[in-house]
Amino acid sequence: MTTNTQNITSTPRIRRKSFLMGVVVGSWFSCAVVGSAVEWQPAGGALMTRWAKDVTPSHALPEYPRPQLIRADWMNLNGLWNVKLADGTESKVLVPFPIESALSGVMKHSDRMIYQRQFEVPKPWSGKRVLLHFGAVDWETKVSVNGKGYPVHRGGYDGFSFDITEALQPDGQQDIKVEVFDPTDLGGQARGKQKLKSGSIMYTPTSGIWQTVWLEPVSENHIDGLKVVPDVDAACVHLTVGGKGTIEVVVSDGGKEVGKFNGTAGSELKIAVPAAKLWSPEAPQLYDLRVTLKDGEAVVDSVSSYFGMRKISLGKDDKGVTRMMLNDRFVFQVGPLDQGFWPDGIYTAPTDEALRFDISETKRLGFNTTRKHIKVEPERWYYWCDKLGLLVWQDMPSVNSYTDKPQPIDKPQFKSELAKMVTDRGNHPSIIMWVVFNESQGQHDTEELVAAVRALDPSRLVNNASGDTDKNCGDVIDKHSYPGPESPKPEANRAAVLGEFGGLGLPVEGHMWSKKNWGYKGTKNAGELITAYEGLLKKAWELNANAGLSAIIYTQLTDVETECNGLMTYDREVCKMPVERTAAANKGKTNSMRE
Repeated sequence: MTTNTQNITSTPRIRRKSFLMGVVVGSWFSCAVVGSAVEWQPAGGALMTRWAKDVTPSHALPEYPRPQLIRADWMNLNGLWNVKLADGTESKVLVPFPIESALSGVMKHSDRMIYQRQFEVPKPWSGKRVLLHFGAVDWETKVSVNGKGYPVHRGGYDGFSFDITEALQPDGQQDIKVEVFDPTDLGGQARGKQKLKSGSIMYTPTSGIWQTVWLEPVSENHIDGLKVVPDVDAACVHLTVGGKGTIEVVVSDGGKEVGKFNGTAGSELKIAVPAAKLWSPEAPQLYDLRVTLKDGEAVVDSVSSYFGMRKISLGKDDKGVTRMMLNDRFVFQVGPLDQGFWPDGIYTAPTDEALRFDISETKRLGFNTTRKHIKVEPERWYYWCDKLGLLVWQDMPSVNSYTDKPQPIDKPQFKSELAKMVTDRGNHPSIIMWVVFNESQGQHDTEELVAAVRALDPSRLVNNASGDTDKNCGDVIDKHSYPGPESPKPEANRAAVLGEFGGLGLPVEGHMWSKKNWGYKGTKNAGELITAYEGLLKKAWELNANAGLSAIIYTQLTDVETECNGLMTYDREVCKMPVERTAAANKGKTNSMRE
């Protein structure tokens, strides 16, 4: 079950590798999957995407899920599992789609559920440690393997793993049980836009397993993480490899070796990258990494990864105005608000191609930025942002105030999950700013949390609260204005950004979640929509030039459930405005282009 390691910066190679992995892994566990394709079909969702037809029990997100720490050998446990809900209902569920989604085959909410499936350990893994990985499970998770339990994990957005070697039987079927509890808005945990009674700006909840589950064999001593921090000013990258022993690092560019370095695991290495090609939306240059862990001359582990050389900072423009700088130059950031919801998968995109589509369309529409709105995505979403060149504002999911029964905020849990978000996604060059709070939703201990994020990651900017209750800390002052645009006043040490504006609504018949729909400001037809959009963007570019506005985030990329203020319909089938005119407006050009 070995695949050749491919160049992570090559899209065709990645896709080919992923397909092969899906086929090979499927052959390992096809006999262990409960049931067959006839036992599953998508539930009758209100709206489906074009990618839903590509989803089957043997083809449920087959790609290797961790593109910045790749090993050749692994086993994908996505597919059909047994599930028992709180009301006693038992059925098959297609993992990793949340149980409320059409693609799960269940499409029913439950605050408690028990997943179960079996697998066999491949013979070539004999003598290896076996790790069980979960991309994300919402929210509290208790895992057991062959009856042996592991520590409870709490958190709906961060990955977690267990070494299950001691629980494994010498041969034959191995049993996994995953017990999940998810209070949604009846708890004080981070949950973003999820609500039991969805409507308006709140959406269908996600419960249970919603990211890839997989196994991989490792040596007793192995690489257990990478921390990669680019340093453009010093023409180097700071690399820390988790583990014990000596390491060899090879940096390459398009298959050509740039440098080879040796060091010790656990200590920070300063790896020179002379004459570095800088990463930007216009030229998203990625360097490949091959990290090998050795015991003497013997190789005990090897992983591949990548990094981008880019710098994000504050600086002064030629008028002395505080600006957000990319690689020491001011770039006006123009992006959409991206909720990351799907009509058929809710939190989980139906396929990797669907994930890529959202980023490529964002670029095609002339944006250079996106704001990932109070949700943390799977690693492959950020890979596509890295690969295609899209700046990312990453929100921390909120302890949302839009609930019928307000609950006390679990402050320690929030702080823990915030730290996990920063450390787990911190290697992606596309991410340039952490947003601690959205408006005043669950806002607390703001100054302390901003300081904590800065301590964890001094290489990026921090937004203390996007809109509403600003606590005079962080690197930006952020205003929300509907439809807007408006600009807060830049400060000596903080740039001015417009974190949300627009919300121009237009329902498209045949591509709606429900007949009920709304937008912050309705329009009658596509012509009126593009004219209004061009007017908003013209004013935003004027605020950039005259009021010191550094960035704008338009609401929003797609329709979401009853919201119809997307640039695209919820199923991603219709782009509501002419692409050329939209892109021209986003780039501050004249609106004379017509389709």
